[in-house]
Amino acid sequence: MDGRINYEFHTKMWKHASPGGWYFVSLPKVLSKEIRENLQWQEEGWGRMKAFAEIGEVNWKTAIWYDTKMETYLLPIKAEIRTKSDLELNKEFKMGIWI
Repeated sequence: MDGRINYEFHTKMWKHASPGGWYFVSLPKVLSKEIRENLQWQEEGWGRMKAFAEIGEVNWKTAIWYDTKMETYLLPIKAEIRTKSDLELNKEFKMGIWI
């Protein structure tokens, strides 16, 4: 995708504990470390980095955020994506991101 770097991984979706909490995917720590070491210069405020994501046939423009406490990038998963991709909490699936 336009000279971007593609990363593929298996992950699970989780929900933040706060009331009305958002749904997220955590990128693997090893992958996050590699991205941060090589592409941190692309981060905007709050550790935000523009990206494209894909789950199965569903792809969308998005961003990942670096969480210093978890030492990994987080990818929010909107309701539209959860529905189109038939995602369930804590169920493993394969996805890709392009940065």
